[in-house]
Amino acid sequence: MSENLIKPELSDCLVLIPTYNEKENIAAIIDAVMALPHRFDVLVIDDGSPDGTASIVKEKMKELPGRIHILERKGKQGLGTAYIAGFEEALRHPQYEYIFEMDADFSHNPNDLMKLYEACAVDGADMAVGSRYISGVNVVNWPMGRVLMSYYASAYVRIVTGMPVRDTTAGFVCYTRRVLQALPLKEIRFKGYAFQIEMKFLTHKYGFKIKEVPIVFVNRVLGTSKMSSGIFSEALLGVIQLKVSSWFTKYPDYGKH
Repeated sequence: MSENLIKPELSDCLVLIPTYNEKENIAAIIDAVMALPHRFDVLVIDDGSPDGTASIVKEKMKELPGRIHILERKGKQGLGTAYIAGFEEALRHPQYEYIFEMDADFSHNPNDLMKLYEACAVDGADMAVGSRYISGVNVVNWPMGRVLMSYYASAYVRIVTGMPVRDTTAGFVCYTRRVLQALPLKEIRFKGYAFQIEMKFLTHKYGFKIKEVPIVFVNRVLGTSKMSSGIFSEALLGVIQLKVSSWFTKYPDYGKH
């Protein structure tokens, strides 16, 4: 990634997209991000997709050298570790002030990257969360059972942790560079849904300003969901572990700076 960055037209934004078997979506999602009015670079973190996702990304890299990058890993290692690897890569490049998490399957509308960016760059948030639940329930094409499970799981997390965030498991997020520099990334414990909760929990505990931005979440049309009951169970149990460990932890306060 380090070699091809275009200068002097450097971007301040990097969008991290973890992938496993996303050949149906990856080219289109990259094109949609590239078309936005503000410049967003993309880093795809691919966990050895056997369907050729990485090859498609490499073809896109030839079209726009310096804006699209890939980090290839061997086998499925979990969503959380993919994002941590992406965060660490982003922090190696000082031009990236805003680092985003986004799914490859269009469940997150690429146009909403602008909303998240403005929440941090204009409104001064340290973390912006694309929230399904800040203005009602904005989920399309999910079975009602899954909607209720997700909504009440977020409520449960909010009650247990005390976080002022309504969509605690959201995976559409913008982090400012200073948040990722401050958080102990190598100590993040969880890999699935609980990873998203843990990152928000630590951001809150460190005194950073979190802003939720309303989005509409649309269930994937192409490809296969990676959701499993094990990931969901990790979140429910992980919340209790986070809360208990927080009783014995002294957190730095970045809210004063």
